Amino acid sequence: MNKKIKCLLVDDEPLAIKLLEKHIGKIESLEVVATCNNAIKAFEILNTQQVDLLFLDIKMPNLTGIDFLKTLKNPPKTIFTTAYRDYAIESYDLGVIDYLLKPITFERFFKAVDRFVKDNKTAVEVVPNKEAAEEFMLIKSGNKFHKVILEDILFIESLKDYIKIHTTNNKKIVSKYRISEIEEELKEKNFLRVHRSYIINIDKISAFTVNDIEVNSTEIPIGASYKEKVVSFLNNWK
Repeated sequence: MNKKIKCLLVDDEPLAIKLLEKHIGKIESLEVVATCNNAIKAFEILNTQQVDLLFLDIKMPNLTGIDFLKTLKNPPKTIFTTAYRDYAIESYDLGVIDYLLKPITFERFFKAVDRFVKDNKTAVEVVPNKEAAEEFMLIKSGNKFHKVILEDILFIESLKDYIKIHTTNNKKIVSKYRISEIEEELKEKNFLRVHRSYIINIDKISAFTVNDIEVNSTEIPIGASYKEKVVSFLNNWK
């Protein structure tokens, strides 16, 4: 049996940690040994546990991920995870494996892990679990059928008898479809109806209040009739 790659996740955003844990759960050869929300705790973990691969946020309170990495004499191989592009050049000077911009898709995450494996010539095989196979829908828009990968959907907006699907590559697909119909199709997936006019991909949430949810810098209102259910979900998901 192949040895597992032991991962430490350091990020002060609980939602970011949850997304990384979900991605890691799709790859049998990866294992989360610990998570924490600051560099001080990460330092303690690195001194007490074996860590092969460090997923490190850059902007954190007290000590940034970059400054933290500079303090380590023998740091584990590191992948930066951040919402900011500005630190890319400086991070590569530290010899990091990759620099992932949030929100991090599974495809991009997988490429980074595969790069780690190849760079380190490890015997571990990085293969997605069967359930991680790319899920998609065929959506008709005009005369064309579009292959829409579920992982790429940010949110779905209702336009009366039509819907508009917003994706991570800034593509927008309009289709003659009732939002209640697509809600039913996505019921067992990672989507949540938050308003009579909106369904969101819960993996793409970047921030929220009791009144709205931010998805990829777009503020989406929480409808009055959905508030109790949505707030309950968010409180349990933190």
